[in-house]
Amino acid sequence: MKKVINTKNAPKAIGPYSQAIHSGNTLYCSGQIAINPDTGNLVTENITAETNQVMKNISAVLKAADMTFDNVVKCSIFMIDMSDYSAVNQEYAKFFSDNPPAREAVQVSVLPKNVNVEISIIAVK
Repeated sequence: MKKVINTKNAPKAIGPYSQAIHSGNTLYCSGQIAINPDTGNLVTENITAETNQVMKNISAVLKAADMTFDNVVKCSIFMIDMSDYSAVNQEYAKFFSDNPPAREAVQVSVLPKNVNVEISIIAVK
């Protein structure tokens, strides 16, 4: 069974994809960037604020699927500049109290809308 997860509390998809798909007991969340869902504007004044908005967007998708960050088992972080790694980590860590998920962080040449960071997750209920 495949259920599309969609919430107005996270940015609308900017392409032909869903915010997330819930299949069985697993949630596959599309990569989130720092679009403020209330204004539609990008939050890019600094990497800390940008990462925080990305994590808020992920939180909204998790909530729409009746999950929390405690359900997250895997994250993928994409950054355009690996020198942001420490700052991204510091903000990201605020959302995982204990037993953080498995993860990779990679540098890429460009991200949608020229943002600095994009994060996707997989969560299990």
